[in-house]
Amino acid sequence: ADFFFSSSGLIGRSWAMVFAAGGFRVKLYDIAQEQLTTALENIRKQMKEMEMSGVLKGALSAEQQLALISVCTDLKAAVEGATFIQECTPENLELKKKIFGQLDLIVGDSVILSSSTSCLLPSKLFTGLKHVKQCIVSHPVNPPYFVPLVEIVPHPETDPSTTERTYALMKKIGQSPVKLNREIEGFVLNRLQYAVISEAWRLVGEGVISPTDLDLVMSDGLGMRYAFIGPLETMHLNAEGVSSYCERYAEGMKLVLNTFGPVPEFSGETVQKVNQALSEKIPVVPKVLDARRKWRDECLTGLAKLKTQMKSD
Repeated sequence: ADFFFSSSGLIGRSWAMVFAAGGFRVKLYDIAQEQLTTALENIRKQMKEMEMSGVLKGALSAEQQLALISVCTDLKAAVEGATFIQECTPENLELKKKIFGQLDLIVGDSVILSSSTSCLLPSKLFTGLKHVKQCIVSHPVNPPYFVPLVEIVPHPETDPSTTERTYALMKKIGQSPVKLNREIEGFVLNRLQYAVISEAWRLVGEGVISPTDLDLVMSDGLGMRYAFIGPLETMHLNAEGVSSYCERYAEGMKLVLNTFGPVPEFSGETVQKVNQALSEKIPVVPKVLDARRKWRDECLTGLAKLKTQMKSD
């Protein structure tokens, strides 16, 4: 089967690698040839490094996977024969609408048109398109190669078979798809993330805890649990099931939740306080930030390996 990805940016390259690891043919599309050349070099380098360190995904070698990826600067040629199109242009509504408008004119009735958007609602992106039934959001988590979650969000007019096919495809390439039954601002991952950020911000802002200690509460506390089970299963296991958890803790939870402050402004003193603490730990210098991101990705790789192992046990 043939896949095509719009955009050769970071997310487009990650998607290309994920699909090639699944054994699918991939076409990377961009209007600029040099962007594509850079993207391919980058993919080659990453795949070779991962092969060396034994963390390359899929059953094929790096060379075999690279052979599945080709590039194209002509949109019409790029989509020819594609069964799935993953758009990865920058997070700009007008730009995305323009590319979907172009695709709408040249695709057939069976291809799936999917967007990587992290915050634009399907109703904003796809309304008015002839092929709206074939349109869907497949939002990956950065970096998609190591973090498998994909949020699948339908447009109100998306055909259920589009959702099913996208879900099955994501499973097939080793990602962990989740289906949203309807669109909602921020989807689910960011809504949960913002709830955590919001309370973290208030606790630091009110001087309850230092920024570095706040992060430790997550990385060496909650996060360890959440790497394997979610908040609902946590409730289930922390009592004799969810019903017993609610009986036992509902009053206490409501008491605490009622003390939460309003949505923070994310400006002023707290920004300086948090920024200072984190800049002392990780100076805001490209070289240092990149090294730390690389370290983060290595941690995620190790965790992904461990999770796979735990599942098969």
